[in-house]
Amino acid sequence: MASSQTPPASVKGKIGIVGSGLIGQSWSMLFAAAGYNVYLFDIDPSLVEKALDSIKSSMEGLEKDGLLKGSLTSKEQFALIHGVSDLASAVKGAKHVQECVPENTELKKKVFGQLDAVADDNTVLSSSTSTLMPSTFTEGLTHKHNCVVAHPVNPPYHIPFVEVVPAPWTDKTVVTATKALMEEIGLKPVAMAKEKPGFLLNRIQYAIHNECYRLVEEGIVSAEDVDTCMKWGLGMRYAFIGPFETMHLNAEGLKNYLDRYGHCHRHVSKDFGPTPSYEGPIIDEMEADMVRTTPLESLPARRQWRDERLIALSKLKRDLDEKTETDK
Repeated sequence: MASSQTPPASVKGKIGIVGSGLIGQSWSMLFAAAGYNVYLFDIDPSLVEKALDSIKSSMEGLEKDGLLKGSLTSKEQFALIHGVSDLASAVKGAKHVQECVPENTELKKKVFGQLDAVADDNTVLSSSTSTLMPSTFTEGLTHKHNCVVAHPVNPPYHIPFVEVVPAPWTDKTVVTATKALMEEIGLKPVAMAKEKPGFLLNRIQYAIHNECYRLVEEGIVSAEDVDTCMKWGLGMRYAFIGPFETMHLNAEGLKNYLDRYGHCHRHVSKDFGPTPSYEGPIIDEMEADMVRTTPLESLPARRQWRDERLIALSKLKRDLDEKTETDK
């Protein structure tokens, strides 16, 4: 089930990927772009075959458009990715294993138990979970000190942020090594000091979602209006700077901003309502708003449209950063 090409001599080591969906495919491509030998496993071998076909097609398309990551050709990168039909083949001898199964605590427990049984003592066992704290599915494992979360942003190949989250028993060297590995494959990692539900990205994202939902539920604006605000307002700014640098630049430093506008934050925040239930008739209204813009049958094309713009934005940010460095 392996790709048919002979791996280049520049292989750095072995990476195991467990789960061959879109996230698993993206991880495979990122590690192969950095020169790692990747072993991709799924419980259904036919899914691995389909994933390999998808990866090959994606790599060739990215190369054609001049957007393939790394210094190796698409042919060389694809030769580094091997489909395997048993878990041990993906895990034994691996430097790092990235789990990419569905977001379900019991399933994660089962999979990590299986990983624990075949993993070497120095193999990092990492989960792609977006919200589940690592302590909820790694407690009691022999190698629990090697367990960590490395949560990417969808689509991972085009959005470089990744958050590294330890369990209470995760060895600090595992966090350090995982962050370094993420940087090596071209990502922009942040390591959290300790686990917290939703981690960093989704805690911020859900806070935005909650207020957006409340505004629509109260009839203040439509779902389409909220998206316009984000696309042409906050999103324009946040594509380049974060909330704290925004404060810093919108006054004479962050402290001056808070001296001048902190009372505004406090006053408006008092008007925020309770956490929405995300249930009821308002959901149908929001869905109707979204379908008017993007019918359900157009979702695949719209995702492609999104990815193309994320690629363009990533390239723009990279080019601007390079120009800034050159101008120094």
